[in-house]
Amino acid sequence: MPKQMFEKDEKVLCFHGELLYEAKILEVIQDSPSEPFQYRVHYKGWKASWDDWVEDDRLRKMNDENRETAQALKRTYHESTQKPTKTTATKKKGQLSDFGSTRGSEERNGSMPTTSRGQKRGRNADIEDEDTFHNRPMIKIPVPDFIKSLLVDDWEEVTKNLSLIPLPASKPANMIIDEYFDEEKEKRFPGSAEMDLLEEVRSGLKEYFDVALGRTLLYRFERQQYKEAIKAWTEGKGEWKGRTCVGDVYGAEHLCRMIVQLPEMIAQTNMDGQSVNRLREEMTKFLQWLNRNTQTYFTADYEPTNQDYKDSSRGGN
Repeated sequence: MPKQMFEKDEKVLCFHGELLYEAKILEVIQDSPSEPFQYRVHYKGWKASWDDWVEDDRLRKMNDENRETAQALKRTYHESTQKPTKTTATKKKGQLSDFGSTRGSEERNGSMPTTSRGQKRGRNADIEDEDTFHNRPMIKIPVPDFIKSLLVDDWEEVTKNLSLIPLPASKPANMIIDEYFDEEKEKRFPGSAEMDLLEEVRSGLKEYFDVALGRTLLYRFERQQYKEAIKAWTEGKGEWKGRTCVGDVYGAEHLCRMIVQLPEMIAQTNMDGQSVNRLREEMTKFLQWLNRNTQTYFTADYEPTNQDYKDSSRGGN
């Protein structure tokens, strides 16, 4: 049975399109005990003609965390609607755009976009899908500046200093996702649309990470370490015992590399605009939480590599 999650006269944040706006609930109705509650909202500063009937999946509690999310979505929206300048179109290698796209053809494998079956897109497929591709909802995830700087440092450590992130990570990606879920679920009502979405994001991030890591998240210099890691978790000895997938081995750095690639991944799906907006909100919250906990989840010390590893990494992919 649906539960009433908001009260009459309560001040809330409400989705209208891609953004969250301050609003006030004017009226609450429920047509029958089995039907969801409907809320009539008035947007702050808007004419009454814009008053809207919405369900709870478009409403958020008025608190500091959701205000922060609203501001982040607003900044991202304004950035995405600005015309690109010559400066932004010619970013130097090593800046964030490299992590989200090709990251330098010499630094990773598997950068070619693929279809859902993993095959390279042929010429005919490109021509056939061009119109629908440009009409797909696009997602731009606001990455906190500090996490951006950590990713740039990560790129330099691996590709310039020839150092590696110690494996297995003490706080692997699956653990990070689960700890966020456990903290965030306390703020949501069981059985609500928000809780359902949180659970979907939790499982989706883990699945994406398992698929993406070996294909697109590794720098070339890390691939030998990846081969060694597969062997170690297959044997399951010592600190590798109980680790059964890449989500149990790699940590925050690789997880964030994946998140900045999500727009490219989502562009290859058939997600509708509403789903894209909800996913962007969830990823914004997750990155804000991770940004507050960087000292807990990001590694402070990279491992130097010996000459044998350097020679081996040059010898194969």
